[in-house]
Amino acid sequence: MRVMFAGSPAIAVPSLETLSREEGIELSGVLTSPDSPKGRSGRPQPSETAQAAAAILKQFETRGKPPFPVLKPSKLDSCAREQVKAIKPDLLVSFAYGRFFGPKFMELFPLGGINIHPSLLPKYRGPAPIQAAILNRDKVTGISIQKLSQEMDGGDILESEQLKLTGEETTGSLGGIIAEKAAQMLPGVLKKIAAGTVRGVPQDADKASYCSLIVADDAIIDWKMSASEIEARVRALDPWPLCRTIHNGRELLILKTSVYKGGSGGAKGGQRLEKPGLAKPGLVLGIDKQDGILVQTGEGILAVEKLQYQAKKALFWRDFMNGARDFTGSILGN
Repeated sequence: MRVMFAGSPAIAVPSLETLSREEGIELSGVLTSPDSPKGRSGRPQPSETAQAAAAILKQFETRGKPPFPVLKPSKLDSCAREQVKAIKPDLLVSFAYGRFFGPKFMELFPLGGINIHPSLLPKYRGPAPIQAAILNRDKVTGISIQKLSQEMDGGDILESEQLKLTGEETTGSLGGIIAEKAAQMLPGVLKKIAAGTVRGVPQDADKASYCSLIVADDAIIDWKMSASEIEARVRALDPWPLCRTIHNGRELLILKTSVYKGGSGGAKGGQRLEKPGLAKPGLVLGIDKQDGILVQTGEGILAVEKLQYQAKKALFWRDFMNGARDFTGSILGN
């Protein structure tokens, strides 16, 4: 079975690598996003999937296996369709490619296509399901492998697996777990497709929920939110775009936090400025020697463990406070 793989970010790489090794599967081509500016230099860099494909091609060369093309079209137009048609793939496997596959494009695949989606569909259809699960402080999330359809993430479910959440995951750490689990699930689905025994379960559209694309402005902390909401947001937006606030006119990244459980007694080992709960949201109350810098929120206190001024080094709270003597008593967000 000739398979074309479509993906772009790092989460897709283990599935691509699995396809390159799987018996009975011929990796016929890779479809990924165009090179884009990255890093301080701003030079165009290939996607993580494109980089992985290049490494696989080197392995194929040493083993005498036929090479495959890596396509990076800016849009799936007639030119892109002609390139795919020349490859003669049987099946499309997609994971976080980032573009919609129209009906003309899907006609190029006799066996259709499947998509790996990091949620338990029909929950969290859309582009940011990992972040949505963390933001909503879910206890369980999962992975769904579905048929590609013309409705966004609406195809029949071919396989799914639940993942329990501890409440400490970041999007980066959870994405890594999902990447490996999805790669383990994929071969079984492909074998069923090849054998003609795969059976899909229709989704219950009445239970569908949707998530939105994450943008940079989502990372600006609103200190009127509760401590638990802000803590979840810090984890959900790590590694991008990273939660941030303003301190004395300087941008300050908030990198690691927890909900303070020390009760209403205020800061231990630090100056207690006001009775917690009556203080203005964003007020730095002081420190707790175990939990870090304490900040009043709209509901509860947030303990900040790691933070970073823009263009400076990330610091744990003790080191940060050594160089920020005016921090206690300031209002974040101003």
